[in-house]
Amino acid sequence: MRDKLEKLLLAYEELEKKLVDPEIVGDHKEYARLAKERSSQEELVSKAREYLGALDDIDAAKELLGGSTDADEKAMLQEDISANEARLPELEEQIKIMLIPGDPADEKDTIVEIRGAAGGDEAAIFAGDLFKMYERFASAHKWKVDVLSSSPSDAGGFKTIEFKVTGNKVYSVMKYESGVHRVQRIPITESQGRIQTSTATVVVLPEADEIDIQIDPEDLRIDIYRASGPGGQGVNTTDSAVRITHLPTGTVVQSQDQRSQIQNREACMQMLRARLYEAELARQQAEAGATRLSQIGHGDRSEKIRTYNQPQDRVTDHRIGFNGTYNGVLLGDTLQSVIDALAAADRAERLAQAV
Repeated sequence: MRDKLEKLLLAYEELEKKLVDPEIVGDHKEYARLAKERSSQEELVSKAREYLGALDDIDAAKELLGGSTDADEKAMLQEDISANEARLPELEEQIKIMLIPGDPADEKDTIVEIRGAAGGDEAAIFAGDLFKMYERFASAHKWKVDVLSSSPSDAGGFKTIEFKVTGNKVYSVMKYESGVHRVQRIPITESQGRIQTSTATVVVLPEADEIDIQIDPEDLRIDIYRASGPGGQGVNTTDSAVRITHLPTGTVVQSQDQRSQIQNREACMQMLRARLYEAELARQQAEAGATRLSQIGHGDRSEKIRTYNQPQDRVTDHRIGFNGTYNGVLLGDTLQSVIDALAAADRAERLAQAV
């Protein structure tokens, strides 16, 4: 542990030197990247210094103890040694947790897509219920929600909806929601009281800025078309909707929910950067042999991370076997307890891999 922490402190000192290098200071992107890296390491460096300081104090006290003949001095030195040795296990545990490779996207805002999957109209209604759940959850955290693009269903809810969530460490919390969500309940469209199973997929993407993802304008095909569906005045009368295709990857994003063509274009670029950033992270994780706690499936009823069972008033997260109440979770009141359990399981898994 000592060798690892001493190397960490040397690397941190080199990082601090770079941040006062005039050449780095003049490169705004590189300076921002290094400053963010330093900020992320400050707590770990503080604990490392505390741990190494305790080791040094123990060594120094032991050396003095070996040459002392005074009984009172020996007792005091032994007390210092015992006190420092008692601190080490807790410090070491804290440092081990901090040394777990973090998700580079945890500090970011998110772009979330919810899409009705199996179940027809009821799947779209359920997608709408999930959106309301995240709206309430975001409000409780004082996060901001902005709809980027949506396709409402005639029966209610959404065939698909994409929205941005902005706030403190949003992605670190919301990332556990990616996957297939399944609901078992009596649909409002069911006249004979039969329980139906439907699904909706949720994709949570870390928002990427231009520092993370640089897009060559030559790689984009931008189509402008007339907005359709709900939207108030201006719909079907102006060409304000925007569709952007990233030619190298074939990624397509579109928006018609904003008030102007410029705003729709910016919404598209936010979605595109997020999708390309997530694809790059997935590639890096695959190369490193990393696995994600939750993966997005194809929307089949059998592929699920969580089941919302209304008749039994139960919500089960299948990744960790966590149970909550139907209304508690779907109303957003107790969703945090599910996410806390997922985060704890994720930390334990990564700690086991790191040790």
